[in-house]
Amino acid sequence: MKRIFFTRPYKFVFIPIGGAAILSLVSFIVMQLWNNLLPGILHVSAITFWQAMGIFILCKILFGFGKGGRGFGGPGGGPWMRRKMEEKFKNMTPEERERFKQKMGDRMCHWRDYNPDVKHPFDHNWDAGQPKTEAAE
Repeated sequence: MKRIFFTRPYKFVFIPIGGAAILSLVSFIVMQLWNNLLPGILHVSAITFWQAMGIFILCKILFGFGKGGRGFGGPGGGPWMRRKMEEKFKNMTPEERERFKQKMGDRMCHWRDYNPDVKHPFDHNWDAGQPKTEAAE
């Protein structure tokens, strides 16, 4: 058995208590916001603390627990993901790059074709710093 339990037993006591305290605080805030805003706006009834906790947990299950935003390198993505994709693109041949772009376009249901004025998430210049290779005509 690992010695973490014996060297730092306070973690096994304070982490669950801290988690319960944060959940209680967020539930109280949800309850107060609901009871002070929604009955006047949408004419719904007030909720209890436990109902607010249930709504909060349900929202976390439905909408996710982690960081929001897009997956890799796009707006909202982490800079480490952009560097990872740039590194991956550096190691690809031009044919592999085109296949990758085509595959991503197919996955996005040709979104760019429907609205050319909107910037496509995969329009990032992954080839930055790469010498341009011109096709023979």
